[in-house]
Amino acid sequence: MMRSVRAMALGWMLAGCMMACTAAFASESKGVVTLNGLPVPGVTVTATQGTEKVQVVTGPGGGYVFADLADGKWTVTVDMLCFKPMTQEVTVGAGAADGKWELTMLPVAEILAKATAVKVEAGPAVALTTRPAEGAAVKSGSAPEAPRVQDESAKSAAADGFLINGTSSNASTSQYSMAQAFGNTRSSKSLYSYALGVVYDSSALNARPYSITGFDTGKPGYNRVSFTGSFGGPLNIPHFMPHGPNLFIGYRGTRNEDSETLPGLVPTDAQRALATNVQAAALLALYPHANEAGSTQYNYQTAVLNSLHRDAFQIRADKSVTPRNQLFGSLEFSSTRERNVSLFGFVDDTDVIGLTTNVNYQHRFSQRLFEKAGYVFSRQRTRVTPETFAGVNNFSANNGIMGNDQEVSQWGPPTLAFSDGITTLTDAVQAFNRNRTDSGNYQVSLNKPHHNVTLGGDLRREQFNVNTQSDPRGTFTFTGAATGEALGDFLAGTPDTSSIAFGNPDKYLRQTAYDLYITDDWRARPNLTINAGLRYEYGAPVTELKGRLVNLSIAPQFGAVTPVIAYALGGSGLPTSLVRPDRLGIQPRVGVSFRPIAGSTLVLKGGYGIYDDTNVYEATALALAQQSPLSKSLDVSNGTGCALSLANGFQACGTTTADTFAVDPNFRVGYAQTWQLSAQRDLPASLVGTLSYLGIKGTRGVQEYLPNTYPVGGVNPCTGVCPSGYVFRTSNGGSSREAGTAQLRRRLKNGFTASVQYTYSKSIDNDAVIGGQGGAAVGTAATSATSGTATIAQNWRNLRGERGLSNFDQRHVVIGSVQYTSGQGLGGGSLMRGAAGRYLKEWTVVATVNAASGMPETPIYLAATPGTGVTGAIRASVTGANLYAAPIGKHLNAAAYTAPTLGQYGNAGRNSLEGPGQFTLNTSLARTFRVKDKLNLDARIDATNILNHVTFTSWDAIIGGPSGVSGAPYIQNPTFGSPIAANSMRSLQTTLRLRY
Repeated sequence: MMRSVRAMALGWMLAGCMMACTAAFASESKGVVTLNGLPVPGVTVTATQGTEKVQVVTGPGGGYVFADLADGKWTVTVDMLCFKPMTQEVTVGAGAADGKWELTMLPVAEILAKATAVKVEAGPAVALTTRPAEGAAVKSGSAPEAPRVQDESAKSAAADGFLINGTSSNASTSQYSMAQAFGNTRSSKSLYSYALGVVYDSSALNARPYSITGFDTGKPGYNRVSFTGSFGGPLNIPHFMPHGPNLFIGYRGTRNEDSETLPGLVPTDAQRALATNVQAAALLALYPHANEAGSTQYNYQTAVLNSLHRDAFQIRADKSVTPRNQLFGSLEFSSTRERNVSLFGFVDDTDVIGLTTNVNYQHRFSQRLFEKAGYVFSRQRTRVTPETFAGVNNFSANNGIMGNDQEVSQWGPPTLAFSDGITTLTDAVQAFNRNRTDSGNYQVSLNKPHHNVTLGGDLRREQFNVNTQSDPRGTFTFTGAATGEALGDFLAGTPDTSSIAFGNPDKYLRQTAYDLYITDDWRARPNLTINAGLRYEYGAPVTELKGRLVNLSIAPQFGAVTPVIAYALGGSGLPTSLVRPDRLGIQPRVGVSFRPIAGSTLVLKGGYGIYDDTNVYEATALALAQQSPLSKSLDVSNGTGCALSLANGFQACGTTTADTFAVDPNFRVGYAQTWQLSAQRDLPASLVGTLSYLGIKGTRGVQEYLPNTYPVGGVNPCTGVCPSGYVFRTSNGGSSREAGTAQLRRRLKNGFTASVQYTYSKSIDNDAVIGGQGGAAVGTAATSATSGTATIAQNWRNLRGERGLSNFDQRHVVIGSVQYTSGQGLGGGSLMRGAAGRYLKEWTVVATVNAASGMPETPIYLAATPGTGVTGAIRASVTGANLYAAPIGKHLNAAAYTAPTLGQYGNAGRNSLEGPGQFTLNTSLARTFRVKDKLNLDARIDATNILNHVTFTSWDAIIGGPSGVSGAPYIQNPTFGSPIAANSMRSLQTTLRLRY
């Protein structure tokens, strides 16, 4: 059995899209039927799953929609008089691809034979009155029942269908003539579709943002405009390409200009006058002067203007080369230019260009055997330019701050971080990154009466071409350890810790990954379906093209460390990735769908699967590429034998290593085991009820800790040489999550549908990086996986003490939605005529509410871990006071925590306090106006947070830092328990789209 630990968040996401047969809910399935590339209306499309059968008819554009199919495997049959019937297995579920069907005409002899066997009645055809509405589905269960239309909101079949059904009234001179479509087209215009759209969003109708400072904050002005356009149809060029592929071209452009009010806490004029250090005085000049009074949390706010320009193009083409061969592909190009201005007035530009293209080939050996092969190429280039300093102002060198990167592109000031609430001074880092992925896939599908077998594989080659530095200008942290005040330490030029990482800027990382899989969708009985599969997946550890990776070879008991360079391995036996590969990627999966009672709508589903997390290597490789001797990489703290200053703060001293990161060479890929059970049943009044349970267990999760460290104020237990100052990464973490969900959904009837879903869950772990995407924390320990860094253990000798609520744990979540379309169904006013019908019909109103409890947070005592330059890993101690008995103006009680007792670690648990709850209500109003035949105008208004309800993102959970004065209490953070930021207030967005 596998022993590794898998990241739990990845398992959570994968479990949601596990196997189609294990899904508990219904989804939409759609497609298009063509003949020689032209859309065909009036085709009967039937979906069958066990004893359940649903039927629709294609509309004028050849499209069909099954609006409410249960997720899982369905057998779809396409049938039309004079054409060969087609049957294919499809998977219904979120993200499933649209179906594509190309009709093939029967031989003339066979058509004539069938025609002579059918008695033709005289007179016009009236069979449409008994057929389902366009896009609507008729279901039949195991017990006979009258056909019922599943979606009364679907439009009735267009006149185009009459031709296919045998009408004789089709002369263009007749008052009963139809709109142009397949079979009666007078020109090629009807074969093409056009659309133009504009989305205009202005602050004129929006609410003012919530002011977390308490100061008067004006409503920021902005203008956001998006343009959309599309064209679709066959590419027919006379004498050159008379039967070209079906082509779709789309464009979306965005032009945003946003103003934003940024608050902060800056040094006052009186505090500035106390500066006794030359470098501190120069850095103070970068801070704006306070412009507000009356608050200890904020004394400054300013309005900044940010801009975003984005252009995106998409081209898709598909072509039936022969009746058995189809070729299709797409190309997408995007360009994004963004300019952001910080509270300090620093300007940073980001330029991103992306290109993705794919080509696919599908061959049909027979009606039951198919093969498909594809190739995908994607490339993304990202350039970040700090306009204020790069190539303009070498701030550090000009002001005597030595030891950081002096490259022109990395000019600028060091980062300054304070434990007493002073706003962090920082600027973006110059970067020029180019990532590329080449992947190929192959799949064979065999459809038999009781088995649908799929066999395939994927091969992926990834390139991460990075040209940037981790921390080229360095970081200083001030906690008050020297003078008793964090700002006082800064004014005296004495940082508590410093960190830096630069050198070896260009890194060419490479990774190869592949997988093989086989699945069998077995209809064991009419009421029992089993989907079983086996997947093997391997992702190789990331290497560097020139072997420029550095790890630490660690002696037993962490007694010594020696750098190991990939390009100089010699006979060490390690691969150039410096991490041994983990090839045990076997992942079995099984799902069962069972209808226990004949004639009942009760369906039971269950499944189990194992999912590997092969994305853990990239962040590790980036950290290994920024190591000594190829790079200057330090993480140190001020103290005896290591005197730090702003002028000379980036130096190695004491027993601190010259490297800041190491990984276990036997690091293993984590995995998650997921299991799911659900029960679904139709209820009276068009209701559907679903109960589901989801369990996940992660194994071999990432853990990070600081060897040879000890509590603040304690005595170092090491008596010899005990190297410290580096983060060690292993794969011994674990995680678990259990969730129960209840959903009640009303099917669409008379234009009304609604659903409400409640989830109760709990997730716990001692995994430093859930999902595997975090990087090594250098200089500070992040408190959430979303920050891109890992949570470093407080006590490296007690990793079990890190077990606590997961960063994403949200105990209660309620999601509700209501949708109503006027004039749908008899009960919805479908017979409205005159002015009432003209103005009140076909309006669609949607309201969605999302309410949830808060995310967990960790109370941090911001002091340096002895022997390192890492701050943020030490937790506070609990006093026993009520945490939520907060004083006026705060949301948490600071008296609930205190500094850890000298020589001991803080006893507050990781993620032991709850962040702010979440609530939002969004609405939309939409209607399609038919300007004239084939010319439609789609109008839509979206309102976000329509109630203008204030919700906060998180609380400030830093309780303070050391006082620096013997016997004095610790320095309390005045902003502890205050909100970090507020979510957006009410905003309105208008969308207009013209379709032809």
